Amino acid sequence: MIVGVLVESHPDERRVALVPTVVPALQKHGAEAVIERGAGARAGFADATYEAQGAGIAMDRGEVFASSDVLLRVRAFTADEPDLASLREGQVLVGLLNPLGAPAVIQTLAERGVDAFALELLPRITRAQSMDALTSMATIAGYKAVLLAASTVTKMYPLMMTAAGTITPARVLVVGAGVAGLQAIATARRLGAVVQAYDVRPAAREQVESLGARFVALDLETDSAEDAGGYAQVMDDEFYRRQRELMTSLVEESDIVITTAAVPGSPAPVLIMEDAVHAMRPGSVIVDLAAETGGNCELTRPGETVSMNGVTVAGPTELAATVPFDASQMYARNVTSFLGSLLDDGAVRLDLEDEILRDTLLTHRGTVVHPRVRDLLGLAPLESAGRREE
Repeated sequence: MIVGVLVESHPDERRVALVPTVVPALQKHGAEAVIERGAGARAGFADATYEAQGAGIAMDRGEVFASSDVLLRVRAFTADEPDLASLREGQVLVGLLNPLGAPAVIQTLAERGVDAFALELLPRITRAQSMDALTSMATIAGYKAVLLAASTVTKMYPLMMTAAGTITPARVLVVGAGVAGLQAIATARRLGAVVQAYDVRPAAREQVESLGARFVALDLETDSAEDAGGYAQVMDDEFYRRQRELMTSLVEESDIVITTAAVPGSPAPVLIMEDAVHAMRPGSVIVDLAAETGGNCELTRPGETVSMNGVTVAGPTELAATVPFDASQMYARNVTSFLGSLLDDGAVRLDLEDEILRDTLLTHRGTVVHPRVRDLLGLAPLESAGRREE
């Protein structure tokens, strides 16, 4: 059983799917690692370090594709990526594959005969926590968003009593108190800012307040704002209109706004309109962590930083890739834990009674099998038996 790791194809991607320290864990499952030469270099992991842990180094990309039974990636394939043609029938692909954002690519994986698993679809159960790559990457993004804002805003974060007088603390608003939002709150508080946070889910109040921030409750009906898995759900247009209206005053009084509000499989809700940005103090900053799915601010441009009336609006994508050493270690531990459920004594064990494997499996035997992805592709539902391994 060969587990292969490629140099990530996205030009800005510095993470690697496997780090040297987890190679022995694969060997315990009867698998050997083959790493494309230089795959870990941009994250700070030299080929020699992999070899010292027992991994093989492939001199070219084609060797990894040809020899690997299981391929690991961090970032999803794109529709026009040449690597798709190198995948072969029966290979297993594991990674953050963006199935709800790019279902056509998943259809291509099915046509190539690949069994693909998307880590972002892991069920929220205790046993899956060690595999939760989304949480790992969101933790880093929330932390880095605060630092990105600090390097741009024209104020300092903490209250300072100086010989030149008192410096008032920066006022930070965090919109969305999921993993990224909570980490942003914690980081901004550690730097001394006055922090308030809003989330459509009332249950987030306790977590926000436990970090020393003030929870902002808006006068909105939120009973249906959260699904059974704990994720925010899409609301109607009137809800978002009212939410934007109530959010305006919060944004206006903030020096830094960090937005993280996202709905899996849907465009990010637009919560901050241009007039709210215009009312902010010049020198203020908005960091929109929902930029990849459109953004929570009307002015957000994914991957770009724009300015209006002296207010900076940053739309970073994949902030975790800017901290590649730690991000790679966290991701590698997540994916290795997942492989512990998939591999058994040197073979793939596709037990679809296991809800972790069942919920993350996208394609099998040439067919897209995940219900949500099939729906996005306009495909008829499969019979329940069609998702079982006989």
